[in-house]
Amino acid sequence: MKLSDLKLGERPAGRTLLSARWVVGHRDGGHRLVENGEVVIENGEVLFVGRKFDGDVARRIDLGDALVSPGFIDLDALSDLDTTTLGFDCGPAWAKGRVWPQSYVERGPYEMYSFEELAFQKRFAFGQLLLNGITTALPIASLFYREWGETVAEFEAAAEAAGEMGLRAWLGPAYRSGGMVCTAPGVLEQRFDEARGLQGLDEAIDFVKAQAGRFGGLVQGMLSPDRVETCTETLLKRTMAASADLDIPVRLHMAQGLMERETVARLHGTTAPQWLAGFGALNDRLIAPHAVKATAEDLKLYAEHGVTVAHCPLVYARGGDALDSFGKLRAMGIRIGMGTDCAPPDMVLNLAVGVMAARMKGDSAEDTAPQHLFDAATIAGADALRRPDLGRLQPGAKADIAIFDLSDKWMAPRIDPIRTLILGASGRVTRAVFVDGRLSMRDGVVHGIDMEAARTRAQDQFDGLLRRYPDRTWGHPDVEDIFPPSYPAL
Repeated sequence: MKLSDLKLGERPAGRTLLSARWVVGHRDGGHRLVENGEVVIENGEVLFVGRKFDGDVARRIDLGDALVSPGFIDLDALSDLDTTTLGFDCGPAWAKGRVWPQSYVERGPYEMYSFEELAFQKRFAFGQLLLNGITTALPIASLFYREWGETVAEFEAAAEAAGEMGLRAWLGPAYRSGGMVCTAPGVLEQRFDEARGLQGLDEAIDFVKAQAGRFGGLVQGMLSPDRVETCTETLLKRTMAASADLDIPVRLHMAQGLMERETVARLHGTTAPQWLAGFGALNDRLIAPHAVKATAEDLKLYAEHGVTVAHCPLVYARGGDALDSFGKLRAMGIRIGMGTDCAPPDMVLNLAVGVMAARMKGDSAEDTAPQHLFDAATIAGADALRRPDLGRLQPGAKADIAIFDLSDKWMAPRIDPIRTLILGASGRVTRAVFVDGRLSMRDGVVHGIDMEAARTRAQDQFDGLLRRYPDRTWGHPDVEDIFPPSYPAL
């Protein structure tokens, strides 16, 4: 039987045996390579991983020269249209619509996308995640173009999309107590509305209670306060208390940039991790992208309190920065999971850039090797979510599987399957994805969405957003002045 004989979007009845040149199994706490291996799945779970299965099966599928792997876990998965691409070579942020000008605040911030557009772009983003071998995602979106925070309605639509398309997702609308306002060229002021932030938290809690566990457990809940400089102590204390009550993760971006460091120092007289530690808000349920600007004391606090760093090397490398360093954090005992935080959400490319950036920061081949990044994208992500049934292929684990094509004509010669995948490929070699035993993607086709048509629609939406950028940019310059072309027009 062939993979193409399975019906997309469905879980095949009975036992399915997948054989391939390479399988990433799991034993004694770590991944193990199985050459000419087999994986047997049934009812959404892994039954067997090894060389030869002696039991009866409903079907056998020989995948040939492929790598059968646990699906990737993306702790910071972009779920909107990537506005950060506008800022890499166009700055400063206050002059390019990345900070609200006073005039925009006075007229009243507004949603720059309709509900239908917001719901669509999450569905489109979920399709891109599946195309890149990502089976579990914690979505993230920009609030720069929002009226304030994310809404329950759009996340209800996101839950429906995850359930229909077959993506395991931890969901929760982002909320905040404040934001930056540009009051003069280069002058940024923090504005707070704590009551609005607390209302957002209450709505997020209600969402989690209503949605967690839906679609056979594919949808779970998390709390997503926005960047640390947009939060008050009261908001974060209540967030952490709710996290403990609901036993769910919290993701909070901090130690990620100079603007944050300067703002938090001005507001609280210290760094963000040290500020949180002062009121007991660091714990092992906290996932903290990105740690690129973390101090030695910050990292020590992360290690002491079991905080997980969501490492997103590609988005920082695009801007000329990097975590210092993967090997250093790993040696300190800090759990490092992976995120993409960019479009396309190419986890394989992120792993490659992660290896390169770490070595540029001084890590040796032993400090930071491809398999260490692979562990971060699988085992560590699952452990951050406290889900030992994810991120590994072993009996009893969820059948969340990514199949990578090792016969890709651009990827030769092959030495070791993990090294070759990470250092010689990209997410485009993802041939198929199973989530909870269900075939969610095969050969570039995602269940529940026409990705070719969706790509055109996404570009149209993004172009519409660009046309509105002058509204929320200091001085309201023309779009061409905000984002000049790389070369002048002929």
